[in-house]
Amino acid sequence: MGKYNKLAREIIENIGGKENINSLAHCVTRLRFKLKDENIANDDILKKLDGVVTVMKSGGQYQVVIGNHVPQVYDDISALIDIEQLNASQQDTQKPEKLLNKAIDIISGIFQPILGIMAACGMLKGLDALFVATGLYSGSSGGSMVINAIGDALFFFLPLFLGYTSAKKFGLKPMLGLVVGAIMCYPGIQASAVSSGNDAIYTLFQGSMFAAPVYIDFFGIPIISIDYTGTVIPVILAVFFAAKCEKVVNKFVPDLLKFFFVPMLTLLIALPVAFIVIGPLATFGSTAISEFVFSVRNFSPVFAGIIVGFTWQILVIFGMHWGFIPVYINNIMTMGFDNVMMPFFACTFATAGVILAILIKTKDKKMKEMSLPNFLSSIFGVTEPAIYGILLPLKKPFIISCIAGGIGGGFYGFFNLRKFMVGGMGIFELPAMIEPDGALGNLIVAVAGIFISMLAAFIMTMVAYNKKEAAVYEGANEAAVAVIEEEKTRSLAKEMIECPIKGEVLSLEDIEDAAFASGVLGKGVAIKPSEGVVVAPVNGEVTALFPSLHAIGIKSENGVEILIHVGLNTVQLEGKGFIAHVKQGDMVKQGQQLLDFDIKEIQQAGYSIVTPVVITNSADYLEVAENKKGHADRGTKLLTVIF
Repeated sequence: MGKYNKLAREIIENIGGKENINSLAHCVTRLRFKLKDENIANDDILKKLDGVVTVMKSGGQYQVVIGNHVPQVYDDISALIDIEQLNASQQDTQKPEKLLNKAIDIISGIFQPILGIMAACGMLKGLDALFVATGLYSGSSGGSMVINAIGDALFFFLPLFLGYTSAKKFGLKPMLGLVVGAIMCYPGIQASAVSSGNDAIYTLFQGSMFAAPVYIDFFGIPIISIDYTGTVIPVILAVFFAAKCEKVVNKFVPDLLKFFFVPMLTLLIALPVAFIVIGPLATFGSTAISEFVFSVRNFSPVFAGIIVGFTWQILVIFGMHWGFIPVYINNIMTMGFDNVMMPFFACTFATAGVILAILIKTKDKKMKEMSLPNFLSSIFGVTEPAIYGILLPLKKPFIISCIAGGIGGGFYGFFNLRKFMVGGMGIFELPAMIEPDGALGNLIVAVAGIFISMLAAFIMTMVAYNKKEAAVYEGANEAAVAVIEEEKTRSLAKEMIECPIKGEVLSLEDIEDAAFASGVLGKGVAIKPSEGVVVAPVNGEVTALFPSLHAIGIKSENGVEILIHVGLNTVQLEGKGFIAHVKQGDMVKQGQQLLDFDIKEIQQAGYSIVTPVVITNSADYLEVAENKKGHADRGTKLLTVIF
């Protein structure tokens, strides 16, 4: 049983149970469910779970944001629902999706399983480049060769890995997908034909950007010479086609022969088509897209960098950034570097700069507790906890992080920041920015951009984030943060709510009733009465008086809606022990007697007399502040509602 078994069970329960899950994957910080019916999921309850940051719905996925420990939560959920069998069995039962949602889901599903390993291998390649550049050891040394091989193997044989993950996504037997990837890396077909020294038979599309030499043919059909090692799109499309072929072949091959004839015929049909049609078309498509992207970038590298830097965090919120991962990887694999998507590198440090400023300026204890780990997480390239936990709820800091990201992105666009190998996140990406010849100019640009992004974000936040701002968190697991902004030119409007019952004032979260304690019914306090009299806490109208007389609702002259709920579960007394002095619709004055209740009778019946007093429309106000703890008399200032 894993460390997060309890959380895993609660998540499964509140997304509608195992039977509501079509599939599940995870990325760096979030679980990505495909649900049969998203309406069944309890969004509000999930957001309040201890260990959940927030819930998002995007790209056809129901995303539960967990944070850095998402792999452990994923493992515990997988053990409870048998994820392998579930993903396989649900392959053909999913509802049709919008094209964009489906594309993002496919891309994320293919890359997520290898993302962590890819980052690790990229870091090793980057560290090797750094050590060679700084003279720690020679690039021709055995140590360098081994470390580089460890880091480079995944990228060289990337089609094998993508063949496997694509097969699982498209419903092809995973081992067949692996074979498709291996065949596309097989040297005897592409690389050896090109390096044999023989002249090309002829060149197709000569004189265009798609000019392609032909060295071999397949029974007279030309095979365009392309080296598929390290490529992305061709193998994904080839596996997709193979998955379709397997389903067709499976229908016609007798059961007795399926074991070996189905894979044999699938490969025999799919691979020639892949080499003759799919691979070249995918390569030409990638070439056309690259040319278009670079033409836009060449028009204004600064503007392109600003756009990428400004919008990246917005894409991250919705999980849409996955749609650009293939562009980034394809550029590095085909050209040896990426400078189109790299301006996003500024965003993680812009976020860190905003969080650092908040950490310094805030007076709120919980905000400080959250800021430090979120700052470190952002430096290491994981910004979701900071985005959902602090920036989005506070709104203004999120906008600042986008602006600072755009500033850093524009700087990177102007100085043509490049990344030469895939891998690493945050500061761990820096070694991958050392130029192949060991020059450090590009790395200096990267470091300078970090300081510019962080400094811009820090200064703007220090200026814009008022010291009088306070954030009150409704629980460590809620992403929502209510912020009080005091204007310098005037005082905030406020209404005082007086204590309606004499007794001991308790924190709402400490009472036994989960609905009141969670704050879902509104902010407020609880009172343990020492006498059985309820008076009006404000001037206003009696908007509700339950037939059981155990609860009364009042709307103040300023629109504040107050619920006084005498005891817990006392509705079951059906009015016994309660006397009402008003009726629904009556106008009342502050201090006017509303109810009498018999404390002993309620307790003898086995019910708690603890009485929640909550503002049911709390979300309409900047803050509901507690003014009193301990003993309070009727008429004492109990709550302050700030407009």
